[in-house]
Amino acid sequence: MSQQRVEQVVRTVAETCVENEQYFGELDSVVGDGDFGFSLARGFENVLAGWDDYDRSDAGTFLQKVAVTMSGRIGGTSGPIWGTAFLRAASVVKGKQDVTGDDVVAMLRAAVDGIKARGGADLGEKTLLDALVPLTDTVEQRLAAGAAPAEVAEAAAATARSAAEATRPMQARRGRASYTGERSIGSLDPGAVAVAVLAERVAATW
Repeated sequence: MSQQRVEQVVRTVAETCVENEQYFGELDSVVGDGDFGFSLARGFENVLAGWDDYDRSDAGTFLQKVAVTMSGRIGGTSGPIWGTAFLRAASVVKGKQDVTGDDVVAMLRAAVDGIKARGGADLGEKTLLDALVPLTDTVEQRLAAGAAPAEVAEAAAATARSAAEATRPMQARRGRASYTGERSIGSLDPGAVAVAVLAERVAATW
């Protein structure tokens, strides 16, 4: 896909996080401190505020600028986690203006690795990884099967939603929710739900 498409996806993510500030916050308030929605919204508001000034010499440079804004403007743990994800993805397409399907998979894998390294989390610990990793697997599988980009986006969104719902019976092992122990069982992980919501919006606006 073109660099313009990359920018469109990022803008969709940013606008969706701002629009869902209250929803994401309510999800987080069940067993967390409730600041997840607020943190994401403030960070992405800053991304949107600086949108016209970002260096667009290539896709990697653009994503790197977004990552720097995210890391510096989001409070709590969300800033480092989401900033690292964007930064790792940016490194994959540094110098590229057109992004291939293989690049997309590599960007997602790099983001996952960055989140694991930064947050010390892994699959099954009730974090956004429990939706992001299955989403990435679906993207890779559907691209390998020759599916069109819009079909890939729809399949990825469906997988992310199912994976987010599957976090309900899990016990949180990372983040503030982990402090509640078994009380975290029965609630959805807000990060995983956010991944699902974002994937669905990207698919709908493709």
